[in-house]
Amino acid sequence: MNTLLLILGMTAVTYLPRMVPALFMDRFQFPAWFRNWLKNIPYAALGALIFPGVLLVDEDQPLVGVVGGLVAGLLAYFRVHIIYIMTAAILAVLVMQNLL
Repeated sequence: MNTLLLILGMTAVTYLPRMVPALFMDRFQFPAWFRNWLKNIPYAALGALIFPGVLLVDEDQPLVGVVGGLVAGLLAYFRVHIIYIMTAAILAVLVMQNLL
């Protein structure tokens, strides 16, 4: 019984903060600068999640991860397919690890 109450409580805690704004967002008109700021949040969050991993690929040689990140960023800039970006970044990290 305690487990069921715990699951229901966790469901409410995660569901309500997501659902309440979705119900009321269409009633408010936000300024253009605020809407533009909100559009950038996913990119900032993605960068915050990825960047530490790039630096910590090899803790002794952080340049290895930086090179892999630069390769991925460069290919992404040219809109290369994600599979090729991932493959090239992995290969760049492997090459750098073997060279250093």
